[in-house]
Order: sequence, then C-alpha cells, then structure tokens
Amino acid sequence: MDKETALVVFSGGQDSTTCLFWAKKHFAKVVALTFVYGQKHVVEVDYARAIAEKAGVEWYCQDVSFISALSSGCSLTDTNVPMDESKPQESCPNTFVPGRNLFFLSIAAVFARERGIRHIVTGVSETDYSGYPDCRDAFIKSLNVTLNLAMEDQFILHTPLMWIDKAQTWALSDELGVLDLVRNETVTCYNGIPGDGCGHCPACTLRREGLEEYLKSKK
Repeated sequence: MDKETALVVFSGGQDSTTCLFWAKKHFAKVVALTFVYGQKHVVEVDYARAIAEKAGVEWYCQDVSFISALSSGCSLTDTNVPMDESKPQESCPNTFVPGRNLFFLSIAAVFARERGIRHIVTGVSETDYSGYPDCRDAFIKSLNVTLNLAMEDQFILHTPLMWIDKAQTWALSDELGVLDLVRNETVTCYNGIPGDGCGHCPACTLRREGLEEYLKSKK
C-alpha cells in the first residue's frame, strides 16, 4: 500500500483531515479532492486548501453544485430551512444532503481513474453517522462493487473511521501528530466557524463531546 497513491475526499473538517494524515502515513503519495456542492459553510473549502498546502499534498476542487439543486429541505444548502439540532425519530435529520456521498465517491472514482489512482479514502463513520444512510459500511461496500463494475477497475474504498467514535477519532489525530491542527484549523461546524465552531449545531456537539471524552481519558 505504501508505494501507491491515495485520493482523499477532503472537506477540511475533523474527519477528512484525520483521514488525510492517515493516508499520508500509509501511502507514498496523497492527493486531496474537495467539493463545492452549494453548502452554506463553503468557507470549509478555503480551510481545506490551506490544510492540504500545509500537509504538502496536491489539492483539487470540483464544483458539483447540482447536488443541492436536486432536492429541497436540506438545512445545509437552503438558508430558509432551520437546522435540526438533534436527530428526529424515524427519519434523517435535515442536515442530510441526499446523494452527497454517492456523488462525491463516484466523481472521485472517475477523477482517480484518470490519474491511475485506485485507492480512495473517505471519512465516513457508522459509529457516529448521525442518521445519514450514506455513511454506513453496507453502502460503502456496495458502492465499491458498483464502481468497480461500472468502470472495469479495481478501486479500494478506505474508511479509517468507520468503526470508531469521535473520541477515538481525536485519539487517532493525536497519534498522527495533528491533534492541534485538527482542533484549531479545521471546519466541522455547519455554520462555518473554524476550530471549536459555534458549539451548538449537531456537528459541533458531536465533535466537542468526543474531544472532552478523549481529553478526560488522557488524565
């Protein structure tokens, strides 16, 4: 694995930044691909570029704004929709962007194929998946098979965070030597506030609780 190149689907948030440095540890070369999809917190793209530069990896940005135009009612792409701050019973929260990971990974596979890359890394997690169906292991495994069939190739989708929670994700970033970078220079917040964020959106809550749990475990 370490002699090959990996493509990281890279938002500039906690999870994808941890995955970026995980990939740097395991692969000879890393390329980062960031998407603009109509997200209100598009400031994350600037942070992704800066982190990629600091990490010394090639960085590309792809505009896929059609994703947000396909559906309505998502609070991450529609300024008129108040954000769910907890997961509704029996349904996805309105922070779910339908098709986002499906499109991201499909486009990433085409991008990778054109560059002779077969390893694709994404920061999805079933442990802390917030009710998003496209973060589950079954989806990733299914899509991996589909991409290979669709393009007659042998892609490998890597999900380093799939079976770990946020506290363990913080532990991994610490192990990789980038805990401070992840804490201070990433944008996980759905309101686009870097670092510890706004403190009350679902992403910030999950991130903060995980950090508090990890820091407590170190004492």
